[in-house]
Amino acid sequence: MEPAHPMVELWRGGRLESSHLGHAVICDASGGIVEAWGDPAAVIFPRSSCKMLQALPLVESGAADAAGLSEAQLALACASHQGAHIHTDMVTRWLADLGLSEADLRCGAHMPNDPQANKELTCSDTKPCQIHNNCSGKHSGFLTLTKHLKAGPEYVDPSHPVQMAVRDAFEAVTGEASPGYGIDGCSAPNFATSVHGLARAMARFAAATGSGDARDRAMFRLTRAMATYPELVAGEGRSCTELMRAMGGKVSIKTGAEAVFVAILPEQKLGIALKIVDGATRASEAAIAALLVRLGVLEAEHPATRKRLNVIQKNWRGIETGVVRTAPGFA
Repeated sequence: MEPAHPMVELWRGGRLESSHLGHAVICDASGGIVEAWGDPAAVIFPRSSCKMLQALPLVESGAADAAGLSEAQLALACASHQGAHIHTDMVTRWLADLGLSEADLRCGAHMPNDPQANKELTCSDTKPCQIHNNCSGKHSGFLTLTKHLKAGPEYVDPSHPVQMAVRDAFEAVTGEASPGYGIDGCSAPNFATSVHGLARAMARFAAATGSGDARDRAMFRLTRAMATYPELVAGEGRSCTELMRAMGGKVSIKTGAEAVFVAILPEQKLGIALKIVDGATRASEAAIAALLVRLGVLEAEHPATRKRLNVIQKNWRGIETGVVRTAPGFA
């Protein structure tokens, strides 16, 4: 077992103040490791970074087509959205088209992270509902599959046909039997895998041609949906949205809670997975940006990159105080 590798550092006054360690793997379409830092066998919870895996049964089962889902809805099924109107309006219509309502969701409610939507609720003294949950698009996908399978309403139960289908797809595409699951913030089971397994899955998405079997076609459609609608996958100001835009729709990326990040690079047929062990988002965003720059798909000087990599920190008076940068020996 290899130790976690230093990936991102914060320097202040010419001294190292903080260091973030992690594991990262770049994988090719054959499942082989192209480059790795830390321990490729480290077992992690992918959290929301694996939403395209959780959406596979929705598409490959025929449920998405039977329900007439659009490419935009497929992107929203892979999203950790901001709860802006662009997100919540679509979820509301999606549920109505299914003959369902907010009450059928099992993701729980929280305030939207979109500033305008948050302000509207706060100023009107209105409580958020489950549609505002950042995972409501994924759960709308789960409900679509539930209806297609004529299964019961408790679709987040690990023994429910929806979650059994998710686990089967997850294990097949990661190439590993999952050692177990944890319950995610949205109440759905989140299956564990190794960093290598997660990168292998992303490389398989990257290699999908759209002309193969049902799984190949599903992976291709989900990858393209994410790249085509980056604003639905996250939202304005978010790393997933801004970095996908910066790469011109050529790469699909997705973050997950506790500093997980993945990337799907179809032109190179490569997949990336990384995990920062201390769960720091600033480090996972810097690390994925560094790897994308390394692979030549993201410009180092693009504003979306500079917002996350080699970031100059300033205090409240505008005085430069430090810099967040990659550690020596990484990327």
